[in-house]
Amino acid sequence: MTILIKNKHTLQIDQFKFRCCIGKRGLTKNKKEGDKKTPRGTFGIENLYYRKDRLEKPLTSLKCIKIEKDMGWCDDIFVPKKYNKIIKIDKKIKHEKLNRKDHKYDLLIPIKYNFKKPISGLGSCIFIHLTKDYKPTAGCVALKKKDFLIMLKLIKKNSKIKIF
Repeated sequence: MTILIKNKHTLQIDQFKFRCCIGKRGLTKNKKEGDKKTPRGTFGIENLYYRKDRLEKPLTSLKCIKIEKDMGWCDDIFVPKKYNKIIKIDKKIKHEKLNRKDHKYDLLIPIKYNFKKPISGLGSCIFIHLTKDYKPTAGCVALKKKDFLIMLKLIKKNSKIKIF
């Protein structure tokens, strides 16, 4: 099962097509931290992270992890050991907060870009997450909640995402 990002507005799984949005500056083969571009390529996907205080555990074959108040995702190029990994929030380390006031991260799936042995500065925090208005992202892929929930029923742990 492959999730296809065919253009900046369409995510496709089999015959299902969903409207989506991507990075503000489009797609790139040469991703850099903070460039607001979505990386091109084929990547695995990680677990589903979700806000238990805002919604029920969704139906999916992905492993589901509750987002806690102190969870962050490291995007600090000066902390290579933690770069592009989930962390317990530390004020000394730059990070993306997973427990947000808005609803973007009520559901999120990290895309395994620069993931196994992350290289600092090549990009971090590339997620599939929620959007209300389809405004371009900082490099992620975003969907409406109802489409995200349908996608969760279709994909498997070994699903890939192909961004081209």
